[in-house]
Amino acid sequence: MFILGNLLISFAKISDLLLTMYMYIIIASALLSWVNPDPYNPIVKFLHRATDPVLYKIRSKMPYMGGIDLSPLVVILAITFVRGFVVQSVKELGYRLNTGAF
Repeated sequence: MFILGNLLISFAKISDLLLTMYMYIIIASALLSWVNPDPYNPIVKFLHRATDPVLYKIRSKMPYMGGIDLSPLVVILAITFVRGFVVQSVKELGYRLNTGAF
């Protein structure tokens, strides 16, 4: 069972890393929304392509807040929940499979 345990631990660590990176991408996109960046800049294009689909889905479900966009905050809270609950649970399951403590 140690192979499955190692697989789950590796999956959890990679998922945690990817979610952390996406959270920083969301933060960078939110910070760029405060200024007027060049829309033809490749970094700005990447940030919009990476974050707009998720943020648009959240924005469409949220009520109008008077021009304040809270969708990045909602996404960051969701990522924090997934990292703290789902990823940590998978990692713990992998460690328990490795030690045989079921």
